[in-house]
Amino acid sequence: MGLYLLDYGAGNVRSLANSLTKLGHKFQWIAAPADFANATMLIFPGVGAFSTAIQNLQSKGLLAPLREYILSGRPYFGICIGMQILFESSSESNIPGLAIVPCPVELFDSTDKAVPHMGWNSADLLYPSSDKDEPVESSYYYYVHSYCAKYNPEKYPAATEWVHSTTQYGQELFVSSVRKGSVFGTQFHPEKSGEAGLALLDAWLRKPELATSDLPPTPRTPPKPKSKHSLTKRIVAALDVRANDEGDLVVTKGDQYDVREKADPTPSAVHTKTAGAVRNLGKPVALAARYYAQGADELCLLNITSFRQSPLQDQPMLAVVRAAAEAVFVPLTIGGGIKDSVDPDGTPRSALEVAGAYFRAGADKVSIGSEAVYAVERLRAAGKGDGTSAIETIAHVYGRQAVVVSVDPRRVYVDPATYDGPYKDELVIGRAENERGKAWWYQCTVSGGREAREVSVVELARGVESLGAGEILLNSIDRDGTGLGFDLDLINLVRQQVNIPVVASSGAGGKEHFLDVFESTDAEAALAAGIFHREEVEIVDVKGALETAGINVRV
Repeated sequence: MGLYLLDYGAGNVRSLANSLTKLGHKFQWIAAPADFANATMLIFPGVGAFSTAIQNLQSKGLLAPLREYILSGRPYFGICIGMQILFESSSESNIPGLAIVPCPVELFDSTDKAVPHMGWNSADLLYPSSDKDEPVESSYYYYVHSYCAKYNPEKYPAATEWVHSTTQYGQELFVSSVRKGSVFGTQFHPEKSGEAGLALLDAWLRKPELATSDLPPTPRTPPKPKSKHSLTKRIVAALDVRANDEGDLVVTKGDQYDVREKADPTPSAVHTKTAGAVRNLGKPVALAARYYAQGADELCLLNITSFRQSPLQDQPMLAVVRAAAEAVFVPLTIGGGIKDSVDPDGTPRSALEVAGAYFRAGADKVSIGSEAVYAVERLRAAGKGDGTSAIETIAHVYGRQAVVVSVDPRRVYVDPATYDGPYKDELVIGRAENERGKAWWYQCTVSGGREAREVSVVELARGVESLGAGEILLNSIDRDGTGLGFDLDLINLVRQQVNIPVVASSGAGGKEHFLDVFESTDAEAALAAGIFHREEVEIVDVKGALETAGINVRV
């Protein structure tokens, strides 16, 4: 008897387990239908697609026992899909939910905002509470979802008694938590919401029985959309992880993707054995923990070592992900080798299988690079996706919010007076003093920028969105390692073409560059690596500067 966790077989449930361990709570996993009878508390951390969750629960014989458990009155905490499954249905699929809450789950309206809703937002209580142990406060929590239960008391009056808190995104209000009897659920991920999320989990575990008699019979004045939602701008710390010449994994960073130390060219210089060695800026897990402590909103671990012929045999990197997930409680994106491949012994490995291994190790999102370019080339040739690309297969099982596409474009300069090529409508005309009279389009590359492809950044961005990507990590080969600031022209160009979130990357040299990118573009997040590794700028200083300028950040 005791606390049980339900894993339906997809998504990152390891992070919740790590959170409970950190908080000192013991738990067991639901391994068979009979285990529900032994559970006195149950948490369902559903990550992924609604249809996948329902189908997997049905195939394992867990759906009916789950419903019986919830209706039994024993404490239940559903997270993300674990909350959505309580509702009647989801427009993500034609499969019904448990219909405990009489309201459907629907797709966000993307006319005034990016979808998925990804990042840190508030959770505003619908009912006042005198309970000092109230587990949901008006704090920032991490959300990552495309579908939501929209707050509509006129259309769904019976569902209102379940609504515990609402959140605004764009001009839409949606249900961010439900609470009735012994049932509690959150659309956000407390296990990925830093200290606020850990506190919420701990409060529920210590007091799951909810004193509903203290709640008023009717809600306070129903909330109305505010002029501006509370979604924050995200600061992402990136860690390029590579094996050095001794085989140890280290965090490195290079100029224009060159990660080896250079010899001092001066005649009097003493040349040490470090010349030519892989630049070592620290250990991955230690740096990840440091950035979490400094307030990073997300971490991005990119494996740039040469393991890619056998990604599932790359046990050191999987170990890094597991260890990082035990030390940090914000989202982790993992990139490198997320593609179909064949092991040296001839065993085929699908991109979906590789992604699944990373999710089980503790990753929340996977980043796809060169494979996305090849997929868009096939899309352009055929006129539609073939359903086999890494983007499509992973998004189908885990949801588009789990798929990030990392884009590596570079400028191609042309004469604006004479250019009549295929990308004339995408030309950027230089406005800065040193670029006046110049014009260029952005060409995508593969293999870490080493090979150019006849695909523009606009074609790629539109293509990966149509295939199912949920976010674009927008690098710039021209700005990487320069410290000159983000390429604002590139970011604006891409952001105006897609309805999914964009993370600005490459070129940050100071905290003022983060201010520039958020004031001059609609990018949802900004990423940096070298300046954080070398401690030239700290994340807390970046956020302080943004907050002073009136930009909403999680402090």
